[in-house]
Amino acid sequence: MYRMTFEELSGDYSQERMDSVAKALEEVLTSALPQGCITVGVYEAAKSLNIDPDNVVLCILAADGEDVKDVALQIHFTLIQAFCCENDINILRINNTRRLAEILGGGAGGKQSGGEPMDLHCVLVTSPHSTTWKDPALSKLNRFCRESRCMDQWVPIINLPER
Repeated sequence: MYRMTFEELSGDYSQERMDSVAKALEEVLTSALPQGCITVGVYEAAKSLNIDPDNVVLCILAADGEDVKDVALQIHFTLIQAFCCENDINILRINNTRRLAEILGGGAGGKQSGGEPMDLHCVLVTSPHSTTWKDPALSKLNRFCRESRCMDQWVPIINLPER
């Protein structure tokens, strides 16, 4: 039987645990990217969620400090979160879009190959159609999201550390 510590019960995860979850997220993203299982952008994510929500295994909402004041973005986040909760899709909030851009191959500037900035505010990870995805890092993220929901933290926030 697993016993939770006081910090886990109160929702305060240890720095070591949060680093482990951030590393698992990075592993999931880097393994999903070459498989074509990443959807980047608020509008692209909304389309994908509308077409095939059962194929989405993780939703990542990313915002830096200045994004908090963007009312339109916050409305998009609220709608996406509601849809994901309704469809049992795990959600994570990320507070470092620059690091997310590095992980997804857009470099520190977060640019696409055509020079356009990447819309990293919403990133979906989908399951490859050919096989059932059995990734230990994804299992770790799913467990973290489930435990967070048990503590009434429906959208846990992850800090992606700089490299």
